Amino acid sequence: MDDDEEERDFSRSIVFGFFEQAENTFKNMDMSLEKRDLAQLSSLGHFLKGSSATLGLTKVKDSCEKIQHFGANKDETGTTDILDKDICLDRIKKVMGPLKRDYTEAEAILRRFYHE
Repeated sequence: MDDDEEERDFSRSIVFGFFEQAENTFKNMDMSLEKRDLAQLSSLGHFLKGSSATLGLTKVKDSCEKIQHFGANKDETGTTDILDKDICLDRIKKVMGPLKRDYTEAEAILRRFYHE
């Protein structure tokens, strides 16, 4: 991370922007699950995958990638089609718990780093 305060302020704004982005994305994912909207879930997974990867949050990124694949009616690796929408929705629900836990853990570590 940044060694001097000016650079730390810059990265801080990126990290805290990610927190806001992630919280909004989780709300949208929950709503999309209720609506059973796989395409939207795939899109949201893709979106959060990219921003979490940028920050090096590998566990979060990996879970988001699974959601992206399941939302596209694929297995978790994205290589095999899953024709049953209910199976994909169930798998997304199972990924959401660990995803949110991993995010919360990363958020706590980053907040401590930035003295929040």
